[in-house]
Amino acid sequence: MSEIESTIAKRFRGFFPVIIDVETAGFDPTRDALLEIAAVTLKLDHQNSWCVDEVISKHIKPFEGANLDEASLEFTGIDPEHPFRKQIAVSESDAFKEIFASIRKKTKDSMCTRAILVGHNSSFDLSFLNACVERNNIKRNPFHPFSTFDTATLAGLAYGQTVLSRAALAAGLEWSEKDAHSARYDAEQTAHLFCAIVNKWNQYSGIF
Repeated sequence: MSEIESTIAKRFRGFFPVIIDVETAGFDPTRDALLEIAAVTLKLDHQNSWCVDEVISKHIKPFEGANLDEASLEFTGIDPEHPFRKQIAVSESDAFKEIFASIRKKTKDSMCTRAILVGHNSSFDLSFLNACVERNNIKRNPFHPFSTFDTATLAGLAYGQTVLSRAALAAGLEWSEKDAHSARYDAEQTAHLFCAIVNKWNQYSGIF
């Protein structure tokens, strides 16, 4: 096992952090449609700093009977009936199977025991993820069923900001309102924010 692999495995008690962001058609994970999901895996660079590794994102077809809240669609700007989206959207089951397979491999390659979800207001993302897993009877979910790392809380501690856009700017990151509220963009920005906080703490504490 390499030094980098050892550090990843030991840094968070054997958990492999994976940033997840979902875009939905409401707030109820059992009733409202999951429309987008993005997953970002992390790695350590040659200076042992955490950074973005791989990004996977999917547009998702609403499950049969799913509720589509108009206010939520207006907020995200997602049109489930857009022709381009309908061409590339996949089922919940297909999206999760592909994402989970990649995460399981990277978790194993890093000598970690399981993945842990990192999200901005992470309980929301985890609730939709768990509901989708149960709804589709998906086996071998790599994520811890209830533990998460919440960047809203971490950013509140590190920068005094809990809104993702404000926290990103406080961390010295760029922010585009035009690109916000897509799962891929928000997940990538959340990943950069998480890395900034962890790297800052590592330098302060000497823990790597």
